[in-house]
Amino acid sequence: MELIPFDQVTILVGDNGTGKSTIVEAIAINVGFNPEGGSRNLRFDTYATHSPLSQHLEVTHGSSPDWGWFLRAETFYGMATHIATDDPVYGVRKMFPDLHAESHGESFIDLALSRFGRRGLYVLDEPESALSLQGQLKLLRVIYDGCAEGSQFILATHSPVLMAFPGATIVELGQEGPAVMQYEDVSPYSSGGGSWTNLRLPSPSA
Repeated sequence: MELIPFDQVTILVGDNGTGKSTIVEAIAINVGFNPEGGSRNLRFDTYATHSPLSQHLEVTHGSSPDWGWFLRAETFYGMATHIATDDPVYGVRKMFPDLHAESHGESFIDLALSRFGRRGLYVLDEPESALSLQGQLKLLRVIYDGCAEGSQFILATHSPVLMAFPGATIVELGQEGPAVMQYEDVSPYSSGGGSWTNLRLPSPSA
């Protein structure tokens, strides 16, 4: 069985089809989050396509997280629709911003700001698909602030910007299995993606 080490911020990278999204999805399901995105409490189901990997995955941790969120780009629209059409008085709708009232990227950041404020485990699947460069920097700010509160983050991404989070453990998935990599040796960087090692994160109010 392959062992993947997880740090406070762990970033899974690799080519399409290497299993990044499958692994983060399985982790999210294993700890009790909704397979299509959400938490233990926010649950909805549109079309079940998740892998059975979670049934065979062994996740070891010091203590089970009391709070957390699975942010999945692929099913974000369905999650936003579930929230928007829920009961505005007794349902979850009253606890969320109107995610359909903004652009896709703005709603991503607003959700992160509203849900990632508590210490917990946050699993993100390719969040860069909705975000501009500035949006990715804002997400890095959210992750940075969450780490200061003791939160843990697991990301699957193709973005060299998100990969450059200071101190993150980068695990590249490939035919030989998972391998911990230095940022400069990861494919998007070594293929000409450029260096983002000196990021200036936006202030919390940005």
